[in-house]
Parts: sequence; structure tokens; C-alpha cells
Amino acid sequence: METAPDHFIILKLNKLEKQTIRPAAEVYDVCAQLCSVAVQFEDAWERKDIEFDTDLEDAAYTQADPGLLELVWTNLLSNAVKFTEAGGTLSLTLEAQEDLAVVRVGDTGCGIPEEYRTSVFQPFFRVDKSRSREYGGAGLGLSLVWEIADLHGGSVRVAESSKQGTTIAVELPALSYS
Repeated sequence: METAPDHFIILKLNKLEKQTIRPAAEVYDVCAQLCSVAVQFEDAWERKDIEFDTDLEDAAYTQADPGLLELVWTNLLSNAVKFTEAGGTLSLTLEAQEDLAVVRVGDTGCGIPEEYRTSVFQPFFRVDKSRSREYGGAGLGLSLVWEIADLHGGSVRVAESSKQGTTIAVELPALSYS
């Protein structure tokens, strides 16, 4: 599975920034959606002999536009597969906190240097422009992730990064049923 073409991402970003996209918010289970999206990458991680570790809550509900958040998970998992060398590891976690659903997507790829950890969410930014031919993309995916998370009252950040990989965390408002 590949991420959306760059022209699609540019169009979505433009519409999000101009606020012409109105989220069709509904209550849904983030865990179920994460599982559905992750399975779409199974062939890709198996081709690279990547270990895929998951630790997902049984259910974590949010009120959001499932189509837009699917773009978030697709982008993050695509990046994780793309930047993880053969034999590496991907991780996907979902933690339901008091009022947040926290999703973390991690890889054992090349990492993001500390000085670039906020810049990676800017449109067209690439940490290493010389590797753009190898990995492809226009540097738009993480800015789309940022815009969608923000639109839903959430946030996204580089939670961890070193030369041994990166973990991106997305925090979304969660619904509590206690």
C-alpha cells in the first residue's frame, strides 16, 4: 500500500488550510480503524521482513471524521514502513487515557535529528533532501497529519527519535464511557 499521491495531499492540505473541508464527525472506535489500516500494509512489511509489534487498547472512542483520520494512520504507517530497513521493527500503540486517545507509530529507521523535530510538520520539509529519490514523496504527509489532528482538537509530535528510529505520537480527544 502506498500513501496518497502528492497532488491529492496538496489538494487536501489546501482545502484544510482554507477551511473548505468540514469534518463529518462521528463517534467511532480508533482501535478498529487502526487495525483496518495496519492490515493494508501487511504485504509491505512482510516483503521487507519487518517485525510489526502492536499494543492496542480493546477500544478507544473519539468523535472525528474517520476518513480524515484514516489519512493520518495511512501516512504514519507508510512512513514507518518506508524508513525502516529490512529486518527492522515497526510499532503501533493505542493508549486510552482519561480524556485522550494516544496513538504512537514507531520505526527503527534513520531517525529525525532533534533540530528538525518541529520542522518535519511544515509543508515540503525534508530532513535529508539528498535521499528524496530513494524514499520519494514531496514532504507533505506530516503536514497533512498535523492539519488533520489540529482540525480535530488533537496534536501530533515527534515523541522519540534517534539514529535507531522515530516514534510519532498523535493525541486526540477521547470519549469516556465510565
